[in-house]
Amino acid sequence: MRIGCVGLGRIGTSHVQTLRAVPGVSEVVVADVDGRRAQGLQAAAEEHLAAVSAVPVEALLTADLDGLVVTTGSAAHGTWVRAAVDAGLPTFCEKPLATSLTEILEVAEHVRRSGVPVHVGFQRRFDAGYRAAAEAVRSGELGFVHTLRGVASDMLPPAADFIPGSGGIFRDCLVHDADVIRFVTGREVVSVYAVGGTKGADFFPAAGDVDTGAALLTLDDGTIVMLSTSRYNGQGQDVRLEVHGEHGTVAVGLDDSLALRSVEPGASQPAGPVHTDFYSRFRPAFADELAGFVAMVGGSPSPCTVDDALEASRVVEACDLSRREGRPVLMSEIPSALPAPATS
Repeated sequence: MRIGCVGLGRIGTSHVQTLRAVPGVSEVVVADVDGRRAQGLQAAAEEHLAAVSAVPVEALLTADLDGLVVTTGSAAHGTWVRAAVDAGLPTFCEKPLATSLTEILEVAEHVRRSGVPVHVGFQRRFDAGYRAAAEAVRSGELGFVHTLRGVASDMLPPAADFIPGSGGIFRDCLVHDADVIRFVTGREVVSVYAVGGTKGADFFPAAGDVDTGAALLTLDDGTIVMLSTSRYNGQGQDVRLEVHGEHGTVAVGLDDSLALRSVEPGASQPAGPVHTDFYSRFRPAFADELAGFVAMVGGSPSPCTVDDALEASRVVEACDLSRREGRPVLMSEIPSALPAPATS
């Protein structure tokens, strides 16, 4: 099959190389507003690797594709998803589905009406550790689950010019935790209380953002979830989850590359090279995620639907509101659908 990819920054370029090795993909057709990026990725087919060809951005949707991968800047995601489903193309879109909750609601409704499958990129669903944790919950191995604790910290902060358009730390970073909590537990968030602060660069508060945040979530069965995130963890990329249950606890991310140093005598953590960014932390998950997308193009269900993406976005919208107003927020306060059209 022929898969298109629009947007050839770091994640898009990586996805193109990954797609070349996915069974069933014969060609990856790439496009970018900077045509030189697309031309530079062209490659002939090799053993076990698909060919890469380049077309102008305006020609991509008419390039006889079987599916489309959207890795443009976030502000263009919604436009591309709408156009792709209107063209009947099964689509993979990196998160976020759009940059505002209102537009996410609009895009989700547009996709539902189209009937065309869309897979939104929350790669933790494909990480072996998170999948094992979800199975431990669903199998009953842990008994009832009472508490989850999640950590997501970057080794280094992003560039200053990224922050104003990022949506803030909850929408940019904690949205992955919001999604994977639903994936692991099978439950919905009913309330949140969030805080944040800045001890690092001045460009965070200048953009109305913080460099560190934390959220306390309550799920619909009473389970308590504690999440923290930061732009600063100089030792490495630290992404973990603990799931505490009646019969025991499981942990995701406690491997030899854990970016956390034990001070206990005789302990040797980390035992190997640490992860330095999100891509090195989740490289196998990204590969499995794109294989899941190709399977969806072939007729399998979407592994992460627009409705899943909407719910994660609603949770972080509530977190941001809670931080700004200094109060708990009920999920019922956050819109879950577009308002009904006014009647005359």
